[in-house]
Amino acid sequence: MDTTAQLALGATLLASALAVTGVLTYAAGRAQRQALIDRLAATGAEYELPSGRRRHFGGVDRRLRRTRLGRRIQLKLAATGLDLTPGEFAVYVLAVVVGLWLVASSLLAPFFGPLAGLLGALAANAFLSHQRQRRTEQFISQLPELSRILANATSAGLALRTALGMAAEELEAPAGDELTLVTNQLAVGRSIDDALGELAERLPSRELVVLVTTLILANRAGGTLVGSLRNLTATLEERKETRREVRTMLAEVNATAFTVPVLGLGAMLMMNSMMPGALARVTGSPLGQFAILVAVGLFATGFFVIRRLGKIEI
Repeated sequence: MDTTAQLALGATLLASALAVTGVLTYAAGRAQRQALIDRLAATGAEYELPSGRRRHFGGVDRRLRRTRLGRRIQLKLAATGLDLTPGEFAVYVLAVVVGLWLVASSLLAPFFGPLAGLLGALAANAFLSHQRQRRTEQFISQLPELSRILANATSAGLALRTALGMAAEELEAPAGDELTLVTNQLAVGRSIDDALGELAERLPSRELVVLVTTLILANRAGGTLVGSLRNLTATLEERKETRREVRTMLAEVNATAFTVPVLGLGAMLMMNSMMPGALARVTGSPLGQFAILVAVGLFATGFFVIRRLGKIEI
């Protein structure tokens, strides 16, 4: 065997050995990663959350977090501040959907079961949106105090990172919790721009965007941060009072939006109680089912139109 053939054989054997070593290393790494995930998930089902409550449905939570839907639920739950895992939320929503399906099928007609289940799923998503909006409103109401604390801390010569830490300790939830998350991110090396930008994405509002933009620009270019924060504090106080007045004026409109579909449901229940089996006979034909779907669509349209008319951006 000549030298060229020996070199080719040696290179082939070396490449094969390296390939086998790489495959074994990759497999061992994946096995260690999966073992770590399983161990953390197993302990996560046992340890207590900061509120003192234990996790439930750990298996469902582990499988759900691997899907796109689970990640979306996790992001929404993080923005709402609810003490729930994606697995717990999914199980509770499934129980509500099944319960509404059975109740609607027994009280009205079997045709209304799927509609009630769909309504339950939509209501769960609306509940998350409402909780996120509620948390955002609470955070906005604390922005004047937050701006005042930051202005006082920076006027005393403290750095912005230190001022944010002081605000996290002094303010109550949700501002205290959100700022604690920001300071924890800063402690592990994230920049102020990224940490504050993520905060503005979690709780979107014009007031918070203005505050975050002011802090980011002052951190980048320097300047009169104290004067800007004091002016911003007065502006936020005025906007807080304006938002409160607008919310009071629109309370009747929002109540009307929820009254419209409730009246429709009450009419169906009353008709079915006066004439037992009436809804079952109506939904027994394709024409009756089409009429019911049109009526439900009209009630839903009325609800969203009234809500849209009563929505004022400040």
